[in-house]
Amino acid sequence: MARYTGPTTKIARKFGEAIFGHDKSFERRKYPPGQHGLSRKRKAGSEFAQQLKEKQKAKHTYGLLERQFRNLFEAANRHEGVTGTNLLQALESRLDNLVYRAGFAPSRRAARQLVVHKHIKVNGEVCNVPSRIMRPGEQISVRERSKNLDVVNSAIGQRGKGFPWIEWNGETMTATYLHKPERENIPENINEQLIVELYSK
Repeated sequence: MARYTGPTTKIARKFGEAIFGHDKSFERRKYPPGQHGLSRKRKAGSEFAQQLKEKQKAKHTYGLLERQFRNLFEAANRHEGVTGTNLLQALESRLDNLVYRAGFAPSRRAARQLVVHKHIKVNGEVCNVPSRIMRPGEQISVRERSKNLDVVNSAIGQRGKGFPWIEWNGETMTATYLHKPERENIPENINEQLIVELYSK
């Protein structure tokens, strides 16, 4: 199986930050995984190593495979504007990410599963494609028969203040994608310029 399905804490420890959200296991062991993770001093690595690490971090954060990620980068590179910002905006515009950002799921993995299992509707129609790039103005909701799912109710009950590019309607349990997010509003700790430099070689 190509997609990583192992423990997320191990990946978070590899990058030295909780890229999958709050993680009690990560808080207890904030050092690299492996036998020598705590004792061996790690060098910063070459310029290429740092660029590759940043790309891998972005891929794991948003749950993409290499070909998917490269295709998004090439599309971002073709569009006007800053390539790195275009890439992050494309990642943020994916359906599975917006389901997570809107608060329908506690994680991107859970959001992806909700979409694949046909619990999510886009503009009133069931959509089971997590990689769908949403357009401003489109709406996301949960199927009527899926509104009683524990994972959905629990996630909605723990919603935070939300994000400025997503409008939440609590009465209809609908989220509207308003516009592409500005770079300064995207909370992920990713240095997109390193990714651009890596692919530009």
